[in-house]
Amino acid sequence: MLITHDTRCALDAVVGLLNTAEGNGRPDGLADATALRAFVDAHGVSDVGQLDTGDLTAVRQVRERFEAVFAAERTGDAALVINELVAAAGTTPRLTDHDGFDWHVHYFAPGASVADHLAADGGMALAFFVVAGERERLRRCEAPDCANAFVDLSRNRSRRYCSGRTCGNRLHVAAYRARRREAAG
Repeated sequence: MLITHDTRCALDAVVGLLNTAEGNGRPDGLADATALRAFVDAHGVSDVGQLDTGDLTAVRQVRERFEAVFAAERTGDAALVINELVAAAGTTPRLTDHDGFDWHVHYFAPGASVADHLAADGGMALAFFVVAGERERLRRCEAPDCANAFVDLSRNRSRRYCSGRTCGNRLHVAAYRARRREAAG
């Protein structure tokens, strides 16, 4: 599956947003407008002005909708949520070549709120996966104490953990140690 730079950036923002949610002993990563600004800056979300508590509330609602896409059991259910997200964001596709990037498509309208920006670009990126029949690549980490979201871009769709260095390695080491204890009697 060919994934363009702008689609990859939008997917990274979707996953990053999902992974700010409270859970598994971690607090909400979007606790206030300052945390939202840090998220926007970390993900290179362009054309974002001042942020306030209204933006924070709206972005949290978009996060809930993205969660519904990842959690959907049926593709039709995921498509319904994506359609609602993109329509509510007032999608306005346009070509742009800003900040040293070659031509790419932005789906948010000029002057859109950060929530509409994330909903439009993220929703369209998720839509491409549905259209390509690749929705199963939208996953949650299988580590029992993690559940972070990630997009499996491996060739054979076999990735199970959000990070092979942390969750995957930790579980493999635990399994190895358990086998060693069992062998030792």
